[in-house]
Amino acid sequence: MTGDYDLLGLIIAALGGAAVGLEREWSGHTRGAGRRFAGIRTFTLLGGLGGLAGLLWINGLTWPAVILLAGPVAIVAAAYFAGSRTDLDSTTEVAALVVISAGFLAGTGTYQIASGIIAITCLLLVEKSRLHALAARIDDVGLRAGVHFAVMALVVLPLLPSGPFGPWGGIRPRELWALVLFFSGLSFLGYVARRLIDTRRGYLIAGALGGLISSTNVTFTFARMSRADTTAARDLGFGAVAANALLYPRVLIATAVLNFPLAAPLAPYLIVPFLIAAAVALTGLRSSKEAGESAPPPPNPLQLGAALHMVIIFQVVLMLVHLARSQWGEAGLLSSAAVLGLTDVDALTATMARSVARTSSLEIAALAIAAGVLSNTAMKMAIALIVGRSQFRTIAAGTLALMLLGGGVTLALLLIPSYV
Repeated sequence: MTGDYDLLGLIIAALGGAAVGLEREWSGHTRGAGRRFAGIRTFTLLGGLGGLAGLLWINGLTWPAVILLAGPVAIVAAAYFAGSRTDLDSTTEVAALVVISAGFLAGTGTYQIASGIIAITCLLLVEKSRLHALAARIDDVGLRAGVHFAVMALVVLPLLPSGPFGPWGGIRPRELWALVLFFSGLSFLGYVARRLIDTRRGYLIAGALGGLISSTNVTFTFARMSRADTTAARDLGFGAVAANALLYPRVLIATAVLNFPLAAPLAPYLIVPFLIAAAVALTGLRSSKEAGESAPPPPNPLQLGAALHMVIIFQVVLMLVHLARSQWGEAGLLSSAAVLGLTDVDALTATMARSVARTSSLEIAALAIAAGVLSNTAMKMAIALIVGRSQFRTIAAGTLALMLLGGGVTLALLLIPSYV
């Protein structure tokens, strides 16, 4: 039986090398004046040699394995030095080293990791043009934001103490910072998507992408823009609806990540308003006209000041919810959730998912999130009515009113059995 597994490792190693070599052949890197040293046959042999070295290694033949690995690595190094005289591209040589390494892992029996490495390598090689285009479209602000996020996650987070410290539920620095990173990361994904996708094709797409960051900001910004350009009020209204449609999957996904069992009782409260917003947004998408100009770019959500501001908000919310629950029970919890929904849905979601759901029932935590989302919807409806103009009021405020009605009816229908 062991011999069968040894043979399987060698086959995976050789096939992995063949896959990478096939891509090198297909992309033309083995032909022409700037051709590189290896194609499908050489890569297959390199993968097989790596697999054989791994097989020797697990059988206790350490030095033969090292010598066998040193040979192809030396060949790759020599090929790079020879090719670098005319071309500094080292992709093929690095891919060869990856194939040897993956082959070695396959030879030692680590089949899944070896296969995953080969698959990712092939994907990176095949998607060369798209990756270069993606890198070209990332500006210096986005690049710095990514570096800031890495520092916040990999340097700051491990240094923070766990806690808790102090009264009213206490301060848990590490957990608090992790929550900030999570919601900042969600917003940053929306920011990157908003920057990379050409939103000159319509305010609706810009609104949907902006909704991944903040549906409230999109609603206010588009309402204010409808004042300055009433001819675009219709498209801006559909864009605000699209932003609000994205709020519901964002809340549900965040809840599922932070406390997966809580997502099931929460989902029924969010389905109806989401379907209303999605239906109106799709109607706008089918009938929307091409926008003449792009919507203003969103602010970078990974600034240090914004992160510290979020930390303060999250901690204040945690303490207020703890006090309301300890003083007035479930009534105080639901009332505070409705008020908090007017300020920050992310903080509300994090508090209910991580704090309240631990000490109260999942149903109460889900109800509190639903109440906060409803109050947030009511606030955005007021913004659309007061700030917006022309068709923006009809489309955005009207849809938000329907969403508020649908969410309220759902809330009532789900609560009636509890009190009957």
